[in-house]
Amino acid sequence: MNWNTTTQVIRDIVLPGLDILILAFLLYKSYQILVQTKAVQLVKGVALIVLIYGAAFFFNLRTLLWVLNLMVPGMVIGLAIIFQPELRKIFTRIGQGDWFKFSHQDSSIQFEALVSAAEVLSARRRGALIVMPRQVGIKNYIDSGTRLDAEISSALLLTIFAFDTALHDGAVIIERGRIVAAGCFLPLSDQADIRRSFGTRHRAALGMAEESDAVILIVSEETGAMSLAYEGNLLYDLSAKDLTRRLKDLMSASPESPEDAQAAGEVAFVEK
Repeated sequence: MNWNTTTQVIRDIVLPGLDILILAFLLYKSYQILVQTKAVQLVKGVALIVLIYGAAFFFNLRTLLWVLNLMVPGMVIGLAIIFQPELRKIFTRIGQGDWFKFSHQDSSIQFEALVSAAEVLSARRRGALIVMPRQVGIKNYIDSGTRLDAEISSALLLTIFAFDTALHDGAVIIERGRIVAAGCFLPLSDQADIRRSFGTRHRAALGMAEESDAVILIVSEETGAMSLAYEGNLLYDLSAKDLTRRLKDLMSASPESPEDAQAAGEVAFVEK
């Protein structure tokens, strides 16, 4: 096979195949990002508008085309305003640059200490909120609390979340294997379908999971249930064994979609 023939094969077979593979990869990653946000609704709305516009153009419905031509620019701006949080999250995910990364485990996190403290707090009906960021920085939330820069230990966590301490109402943030701050304020979720019995602690955990890629451990003060929030989802009332396993998986793997959680035997749980 001479050089010209090889070049022709590359041009006619290899490059088109590579083009399709790259496009398929981008579409798959875009789908992963979309299913982790409410932007799927945005895509459905755009698809509906395109479908109506196509039907009007095909059947030459001039009045409908005229109305759509007037409305579409305003609708695009309106959708961008309404779905601004979702669009921001999409661009944040793209900016993380982790599409080709398969692991970013912070092996210095003492999961056993976290779960041990959570078990004791659960038995005592003491509420707790522990945030573990992955790749998206949350410095503004760290600055809202009291800086500690301490090693992770069950005793320290139990002390922080005791009723008679000044920091027990806020969240503890763990970064690079250390407790960097406590008493931190988190954003509340604006989801309308959250179980009514959930209080501020669970809403704050979901709000943080919607704003970043952090994994949040929650201990309910009312029921003692231990839960995890991540990617806008809530896994409610986990056992200590499941909690340890899920923490290790989430902190050692790239952010997963709700379908991945369900495939692993967990259900993204947000109930009215």
